[in-house]
Amino acid sequence: MPDVEIKDKNNNIIGKINLKDEVFGLQTKPAVLHEGVMNFLANQRQGTHATKTRGLIRGGGRKPWKQKHTGRARVGSNRSPLWRGGGTTFGPQPRDYSYEPPKKVKRLALRTALSLKMAEGAITVIDGFSMDQPKTKDMIATLKNLGLEGERVLIITPQRDAVVTLSSRNIPGVKVVRISDLNPYDVMISGRLLMTKEAVSRLADAEVLK
Repeated sequence: MPDVEIKDKNNNIIGKINLKDEVFGLQTKPAVLHEGVMNFLANQRQGTHATKTRGLIRGGGRKPWKQKHTGRARVGSNRSPLWRGGGTTFGPQPRDYSYEPPKKVKRLALRTALSLKMAEGAITVIDGFSMDQPKTKDMIATLKNLGLEGERVLIITPQRDAVVTLSSRNIPGVKVVRISDLNPYDVMISGRLLMTKEAVSRLADAEVLK
């Protein structure tokens, strides 16, 4: 894998870093990548949807009319699904959509997503943000200097960085994620990846990729 330029927040090249083939140089595997994205989306579903069956609706305890000799259909409750105001038949009920594919598949999906972004030339490595306090204006200026203004950018940091997160949260299309929370979905829906030099160095040994 060729070296990638390291830039400062003013877009000046200050060095180079080698990206490891096992993380950024894999061939695209669409089936594995699809599995990783679908797994992430499924695990985000709350599954709290619910409809009321006839037994959950208040009322309907009395039989509306006698069983025979009325000329009308037999019915035991006015909360029947056939009646207005009645229960729902086979409606959605709370359920857990999450599932756990093999760890090798999840990790391979993430490495495949990163490799695809590398092949597209959509990865920018920055030395650091060097921000002492949260300032949205400074973050916007940094993104503009790096040519990322108006892009859907995923900022990857080695660990939780409150200053970077707070500086970015009001910028449309920009999301900050630490390495331990990195996932194929966020990588794929982002137009560009902005990674710190430290994040690149730690990625190969990160638990989410090993």
